[in-house]
Amino acid sequence: MTSHHAPTRRTVARGGLAGAAALLLGATPALTAPAAASGPAASGPAGSGPAVTSGGRGLRLPAPTGPYAVGATVRHLVDPSRNDPWAPEIGVRELMVTVLRPSATGRGFPRMPQLTPGAAEVFTALAPLVRPHLPAAGADWAATLTHARTGAPPLPGRRPVLLYSPGGGDSRAMGSSLAIDLASHGWTVVTVDHPGDASEVEFPDERPGRDPIRTTVLRPDMDAGTFRTMIDTRVADLRFALDALGLDRVGLYGHSAGGTAVAQALHEDPRVAAAVNLEGYLDWADGTLLPVAREGTDRPLLLAGTDGFRDDRLDRSWWALLAHGGPVARRQLADSDHWVFTDYAALVPQLQAADLMTAAGRAEMVGTLDPRVSVPAVRKLVRSFFARHLPAPR
Repeated sequence: MTSHHAPTRRTVARGGLAGAAALLLGATPALTAPAAASGPAASGPAGSGPAVTSGGRGLRLPAPTGPYAVGATVRHLVDPSRNDPWAPEIGVRELMVTVLRPSATGRGFPRMPQLTPGAAEVFTALAPLVRPHLPAAGADWAATLTHARTGAPPLPGRRPVLLYSPGGGDSRAMGSSLAIDLASHGWTVVTVDHPGDASEVEFPDERPGRDPIRTTVLRPDMDAGTFRTMIDTRVADLRFALDALGLDRVGLYGHSAGGTAVAQALHEDPRVAAAVNLEGYLDWADGTLLPVAREGTDRPLLLAGTDGFRDDRLDRSWWALLAHGGPVARRQLADSDHWVFTDYAALVPQLQAADLMTAAGRAEMVGTLDPRVSVPAVRKLVRSFFARHLPAPR
């Protein structure tokens, strides 16, 4: 991980339906989504072991590195004061969140799946549309287990809370590994889905105006107004989650569109003490800077990116914020690309090792860096930032 001081050119062509993800980030229609790396599947603490096809053992997520077991609970939050911008017929704004807490033990409690069976079935069909390098068949998405234990009792006492906002087109499930690792080191972590732009979100029941599983409404030809609606909605979702969960003095971190949203939420909400933007633009789709980039911030904000995704637009919006000074830092991960900040860092190499993805596809999604290096590097970067600014008790 290195500091950045000079702009570089984007080195990978970005296109196809993966352009949906780039557009969600405010990229221009000419840009396309980042690609993936090649090499053997990772194993050991940062890796995942051999990849598996449907009917076999699931893909493996890397184990957490902290001293605590992690318990998980899922919450359904309803905001009656807002309507859903993507589906007004629902009449309210709903969120699904997973709360991950340090636990004294996970023994006797089942491991939480990365995706529920219903969500996995939907994601199997959506995966190559949302992320075109992912396989259309052969991956058993329902078989992947996280290292959090459903129902494991939390340790007593108050702990600082971190909220995670995933990238546009991604569900909160694809940020499980980093969130669980943070919880294993003592933080309470809440991963937030943003229904309507997330690939799929499963609710505990039906409601007039929606099915139990909502899928993304985003398309590759998303216009500037849709992008603004997405970011504004995400900021409001995060602020509502703080209200609904009774939280104050929290940390936020987010990937891609989630990184954009957490940076702006830091600017708008004094309850946010610090934030990490994992490669989200800080401008609107028309190039106008977001208020946080235009006005700066007096609270800690980390801008973390990759050399594979970096472009002039990202540099322009990030340097506009950095020019204000204050507690803002920029870091870059070498030999990597956009989705290295997500579970894809560990999963994509397994898919490539099982001949379900090409080496070029792997490189375009997560870069060429071995996950035994990239996964610990991302974890350490985020964990050390919050250890300085919102430390967890040990």
